[in-house]
This record gives sequence, structure tokens and C-alpha cells, in this order.
Amino acid sequence: MKFPRLFRRPETKESATGAAMVINPGQAAWSNRDYAAFADEGYRRNVVAYQAINKIADAVASVKWTVWRSEQELIEHPLLDLLHNPNPMQSGPQYMRAKIGFLMIAGNGYEEAVEANGQVRELYQLRPDRMKIVPGANGFPKEYIYKVGGREVRFPVDPDLSSLVRHLRMFNPLDDWYGMSPIEAGAYAIDQHNLSMTWMQALLQNSARPSGALVVTGDKDLSDDQFNRLKAQMESQYQGAQNGGRPLLLEGGLDWRQMGLSPADMGIIETKYSSARDVCLALGVPPQLLGIPGDNTYSNYQEARLAFWEDTVMPLLDMIGEDWNAWLGEPQGVYLKPDLDQIPAIADKRNTLWGMADRATDLTINERRAMKGYEPIQGGDVLLVGLGQVPLSDASEPISAPEAVDMKAMARIAGYEADR
Repeated sequence: MKFPRLFRRPETKESATGAAMVINPGQAAWSNRDYAAFADEGYRRNVVAYQAINKIADAVASVKWTVWRSEQELIEHPLLDLLHNPNPMQSGPQYMRAKIGFLMIAGNGYEEAVEANGQVRELYQLRPDRMKIVPGANGFPKEYIYKVGGREVRFPVDPDLSSLVRHLRMFNPLDDWYGMSPIEAGAYAIDQHNLSMTWMQALLQNSARPSGALVVTGDKDLSDDQFNRLKAQMESQYQGAQNGGRPLLLEGGLDWRQMGLSPADMGIIETKYSSARDVCLALGVPPQLLGIPGDNTYSNYQEARLAFWEDTVMPLLDMIGEDWNAWLGEPQGVYLKPDLDQIPAIADKRNTLWGMADRATDLTINERRAMKGYEPIQGGDVLLVGLGQVPLSDASEPISAPEAVDMKAMARIAGYEADR
């Protein structure tokens, strides 16, 4: 398979505003997004974002890809082999999970193609935080720089915009070169969820008591020895989950005054669930799929799963498919298409629609076949009705009396049959 071109565009055409986007052409444009914070606080430390991203990645990785030339599906093709085994270290699903993970955390995805004898043999995912874009004077990337451990590898971009690196980015209204991560949109919700978990953990470690103070009543003052003894006693005997429920013994005119709100007063549990639902909203995963209680939008799990596929997974599949087709498929005269027929949620919806079409009495056979995606057949444009169905005008006609039966003739026939 010959290495494809990124885009097919004449070299004589350039964007009239492309050069205006570049302040210092030839110098790396650094991303102002903190990928390390997104990966650490948004993925590693937040269970909701972690599970939501994994659910999206698993769903996309479970879809099989097919290769088509015009209207014919190709059973064998180098692109299929490449996607099934992109490199020696990853299988196809593992590669896709890494691709979606980087894209959802950073808003950017970078793929490196490895050539051998003029053909693309392997694909690798590159960490977005290690990749820098060098803008060209014409408003298009001049080269990509991958830097790690003091070493850097440069991937030049040819004048026709072909390169060994493919950059897939999500829409960002404030950056010309880098995409915007969904975690950035849900950053406040993620922080609220993390802080609520931290607060509850600290509360459990302090015997589930809200903050307070020991106040000396009257004109008494504690000496340094008394203060140090009281402090050590509080740390050893009353702080920590192991000391939960132990009564506080006050002496010397000491009084306990609560200074913080209780968990019930703060509504910390509802705050935690509310922020969790906002994290799901930012990532496009219905909270029901993650077992988060609250004001669920969908009446049942099946509806939530179908909405997840139609609103989140399928748009991602379309974006990835179009990007791969422009990079890998179009120069080969083929195009990649996800096989949606094998998706359980989509299959359930399709079976429901097919059942409605089969039960409809005002559709022809070919109209039903068209709803199912089948070709029309000869004679299928006739509207068929059941044998028990008659026009209303016929039903209102009087029923004619049956003709008289010759009983003697019937008896003779019966006797003749008996003799035989």
C-alpha cells in the first residue's frame, strides 16, 4: 500500500487568511492546555471521568471496520490487516482505546505511520503532551516535533501536506492549532467532585466530626504545658477513624464549639452526585450507564444506552472514519466504514423499526424492504391486505339468502357413497 496524501489540493492555492494566523512562522506553537493536570486530576483521580472515558473507548473499540470500493465490500485488503494489527505491541482494540483516550483527555490525537518498501506497515499513537506543531508561513503545519527524554524527532510536512503524522483534533474556538478536551469543559465539575471526595475522606479520618474549636471559658488561660498536652491528647485519642465514637473529656473550663457545617447541612452527597452528572454531561455519557442516581433523563437503561451510541459513539466513529479515509483510504480508491449492524443497541432499535414496518397495513412490500435497507423486488409495489379485511362498503351490503338445497338428491348421493 503506497503511503497516502493528507489532502488533495493544488499547490498554487493557499488560504488568504492562513498566514495571518502565524505570528512566528517556523517556531513551535506550544499548547496552553495542561495535559498533565487533565490526565492526573481528570482521569487518574476522578472515578466518574475515568469510567466515562473508558466506556467511550470500549464502545468505539468494539466496532469492526469494513473496507469498500464503490458499493462493493472488500473481504481482504491491506487496510483491514493494518487496523487489525497496527503494531507489534498493540492489537486493533488496544490501539483504538489509546486513540480515544488521548483524544478525550487532550482533545488531540496523533498517529505515526511507519513505512516499509513504500507501504504503510504499522501505526502508532503518540502522546499529545510530547507533540508540538511548527506552523508554516502559509497557515498550515510545517512540521511536527515529538520530544521525550531530551531527544526529539521531527516529522516534516510536504508542500502537498502529506506527512507521516496525522493530527486529529476536536473543535477549539480559541486555538488555531490544538483541540479542546472535554475534560476542560468539565473541569469545574471534576474539581467539585474531587474536593467533595477529599472532604469526606478527611471527615472520616477525623471521626466524622465537623470542624470545631476548644474554647477556654472565663478568664482562664492554658499554660504551654497544658496546651501541648491537650494537643497531643487530641491527636492520639480523638483524631482518626480508629477513634470514632470516643467521648471527648473536657476539663479546666474547656468548651467545644462547632465551627463548620455538618455533612447534612452542606448537602455534600447531593453536591457529589450533581458534579458527577456534570462530568458525564461534559463527556457525553448518560449518568444511568455509570450508576449515578439523580434526575435521570431516560426512563430506562436501554434508552440511555441507545442515546449514548447515537449521540456520542457514532459521531466519534464518523469523525475517525472520515479522517482515516482522507489519510489512508482515498488514495487507495477505497473507504473505511464502521459496521453498525453488529452494535446491540442499534440492532435493538432496528428490530423495533422493522417490526413496526411489518405490522403496518398501508405499506407495500417494497416500501417495507426500503425501510430495512433492501433492494426492491418485482411485483413488490402492490399493497396487500389480510384475507379477513373487506371494504366498508361491502360490509354494509345485505347478505343474500343461500340457495335451496335438494335434500333428496343429497340423500341419494350419500347412499351411493355408502354402497361404494
